[in-house]
Amino acid sequence: MFSNYADTKDNVKQVKLFTGNGVVNIINDDKVTFTLNGRDEILKAFSGSMEEYKSVFHMSGQQTVEFVDATHANGIAYNFVVLVKDENGKSVTSQEGVRYEDKYEKVNGHWLIAERNSHFNWHLVN
Repeated sequence: MFSNYADTKDNVKQVKLFTGNGVVNIINDDKVTFTLNGRDEILKAFSGSMEEYKSVFHMSGQQTVEFVDATHANGIAYNFVVLVKDENGKSVTSQEGVRYEDKYEKVNGHWLIAERNSHFNWHLVN
């Protein structure tokens, strides 16, 4: 659902996939470039980062989940992301390879993302 909500820019629903005190680490070149703490920070950053794009597309690839116990799990998910924006009257497309490393918690019967390490592995602009 994360990618579906990202593509439709439904950031409110997207952020509800995180625990209330969820953490998102943005990682470029194997270094954390910034960290978001809690749903409010995550919502503000996700909403702001998508404003300039007229189209967002995620192609989700393989995903693995390893259950630690009844209320905790770890997962890895791969995504191919295409972002389209207007620049000087022309469409500019960027493509990214992203690997999400997640820690999940089961809260009130729902699996939520407690921590996400978003590894931006490569980036191309056309």
